[in-house]
Amino acid sequence: MHKTIVRTAEAPAAIGPYSQAVTVQVGDKRMIFTSGQVALDPKTGAMIEGGVEAQTRQVIANLDAVLTAAGCGFEHVVKTTIFLASMDDFAKVNAIYGERFAIDPPARSTVQAARLPRDAKVEIEAVALI
Repeated sequence: MHKTIVRTAEAPAAIGPYSQAVTVQVGDKRMIFTSGQVALDPKTGAMIEGGVEAQTRQVIANLDAVLTAAGCGFEHVVKTTIFLASMDDFAKVNAIYGERFAIDPPARSTVQAARLPRDAKVEIEAVALI
């Protein structure tokens, strides 16, 4: 198996021993596995201000940057996992998520986590196939 590490300055740098994404060749296709993205500003590394809606929009922007660096986009995403600090935010996050995946959305799991990195309100990871 050959894997390629994805790095981009357009998304927050890893805050631990992990990669922003990893691509793996599978036959004539490539699978892209992103790390979970939280609402860190890629320029400052600080959590953005605002509620769960603002954080979700930043998470989607960070995920977009990582997918782009891997050579794909949201249309290639086949599975996502959303981690929420509170399921009370599900409807707000779901509405913003739905803007990005309006047609033929990927498979998805959504779970409430006891605590997210940097006390984020939302984290999203993705798997893509190109």
